Amino acid sequence: MKEKEIRKLLADKEGILNLNPMQEKMIQAGAEKRDIILLSPTGSGKTVAFAVPLLKMLKSPTGQLQAIIIAPSRELVIQIAGVLRNISGEFRVLALYGGHKVEDEVNSLKVTPDIIVATPGRLLDHINRRNIEVIPTRILVLDEFDKSLELGFEDEMSKIIKHLKNLSRIILTSATEAPSIPDFLPINNPIVLNYLSDNKKLKHRMTVKSVHSDGKDKLKSLEGLLRSISPESGPEKSIIFVNHRESAERIYEYLHKKGASCVLYHGALQQRERESAIAAFNSGARPILIATDLAARGLDISGVKNVVHYHLPLTEETYTHRNGRTARVEEVGDVYILLGPDEQLNDYMQTDGVYGISENADGSLSSGKELLYISAGKREKLSKGDILGFITKEVGVPGNEVGKISVFDHYALVAVDANAASQIIAASKQKKIKGEKRKIGILS
Repeated sequence: MKEKEIRKLLADKEGILNLNPMQEKMIQAGAEKRDIILLSPTGSGKTVAFAVPLLKMLKSPTGQLQAIIIAPSRELVIQIAGVLRNISGEFRVLALYGGHKVEDEVNSLKVTPDIIVATPGRLLDHINRRNIEVIPTRILVLDEFDKSLELGFEDEMSKIIKHLKNLSRIILTSATEAPSIPDFLPINNPIVLNYLSDNKKLKHRMTVKSVHSDGKDKLKSLEGLLRSISPESGPEKSIIFVNHRESAERIYEYLHKKGASCVLYHGALQQRERESAIAAFNSGARPILIATDLAARGLDISGVKNVVHYHLPLTEETYTHRNGRTARVEEVGDVYILLGPDEQLNDYMQTDGVYGISENADGSLSSGKELLYISAGKREKLSKGDILGFITKEVGVPGNEVGKISVFDHYALVAVDANAASQIIAASKQKKIKGEKRKIGILS
């Protein structure tokens, strides 16, 4: 693809009018025909940074696989594939990951994609089953490479790379200092672009405050903090980080009973539950996310105003990644560290002072929105336009009461004003969406 065409698609589809210096440098490095190692902080735009030079490297579609991007989590695979589909023009992009139907992927692979984005295990499974021919692949991207090594994907990646006989370019990305490169990676004389010092710039956009809780049980203090920092119109996007999923569930139940528009995210949830949780959070219908450190990196989350450390992080690296969820790409954000009576700040936690919880805080914990579940998705040929048309034309809800619409393989989610939700649900029992009656309800 021509760079001019890619930049236009970035502007039209992603709203990115100008690339940052790191992304521009990646385009220059891509033209040098050498392998690349990119070290850059979380939230700095690494997906676009490698996507643009990758698309420039591709030849016209020939019905053969040209590029593979491997990422350590399902969520990151979905994010990368979404960006690439928006800016890839005539090239076909396919995402392969665990947690949804293998049959859907097998059917999609009947037409060979130009680019595959995959988790290591699912990609290797398709290779072993001979569902895809990977030998023609020329370009390999290993995104969040350091995280892949942490999660123990070396064996799977080694087996995959043995099948890639015609690699000519390799791109590695990492949000931390590069680990030693394993012997199975045929990297030659790479260009190393190190932007990790940009983490220091975060200090100008991020405020860090400690918050003292009178009791070991911090639930009431957490509620008070959220009410203190939330406007009357409803809470801004906030992530509450904990160290254990049991704690996440307990906090969720507490806040939910207090009327908070919150959602839960941890590794024990099913893939659909995790997908819908992130969609709910991004839509603004559920702006309070209670999560384990699984949400600290690799997710497509934007506009986070507040990060709350309900539990102290176990490592400095975890602390950095949690904080990296806010103040992303020139945004500003606030970090709050909730301390019990026997807890102290770790040495690496530099704060801007103490935040005092207001006893009379009356900030709202409700977004005033509901999230509707629709029992059809991409595989049933349902689009965002179909859903918006049904709600505005068939039901008569004004367009300004309809928020973000997310369409997945077999279901869709749409954020709507709370007062419109029951009207839409009632109409769905009588009216059809794109010629079919679909079940619509409030996502629990």
